[in-house]
Amino acid sequence: MAIRVLLVDDQPLLRTGFRMILEAEQDLAVVGEAGDGLQALDQVRALQPDVVLMDIRMPRMDGVEATRQITGPGRDGPAKVLVLTTFDLDEYVVEALRAGASGFLLKDAPAHELVQAIRVVAAGEAMLAPSITRRLLDKYATHLPSGEEPVPDTLHTLTDREVEVLKLVSRGLSNAEIAADLFVSETTVKTHVGHVLTKLGLRDRVQAAVYAYESGLVRPGAQ
Repeated sequence: MAIRVLLVDDQPLLRTGFRMILEAEQDLAVVGEAGDGLQALDQVRALQPDVVLMDIRMPRMDGVEATRQITGPGRDGPAKVLVLTTFDLDEYVVEALRAGASGFLLKDAPAHELVQAIRVVAAGEAMLAPSITRRLLDKYATHLPSGEEPVPDTLHTLTDREVEVLKLVSRGLSNAEIAADLFVSETTVKTHVGHVLTKLGLRDRVQAAVYAYESGLVRPGAQ
């Protein structure tokens, strides 16, 4: 079955461009469009898309609030949100990730990256591009802990190996890359990631990366 995609952007020309790219793929189907967050909520309820390609800055309701209402607690629909951001990164992107977005993509990304990002998010994974993640988190370094504050109690529920895995997730590494770094199998890494998400009450790898920075476990700019 084709992945059902809803396009949400207040610029009709951009929506047309995205539609042309996505409809050229046999496994993707654009089921609707919306010009703001309120329209997006209506379309999600009516069309039940698998992935919502969500702009941030829109009239009436922005992409952050729309994301929160689509993916927030108590929501049992299939929709995942992939946030669109400009090259210099909107200040609201971190809030969108906290709200439940599964990742973010630059508006000027090549067509093949857009297609792949939608497939990744639809499969239940997080779109966590290392270069964009580091630039995003470094941009907001002044708003994040310095690493000198006491770590939250929830972090102490993790084993030493789970902490290692969380640090590597925060760098945007895939399960295969983490496995190679730690000399373990991908299955073992997947198990550790699952334990981290469960113990910390997080939804996916994107929220895990944000948590790692907000908790002070990882400092912005650190390797």
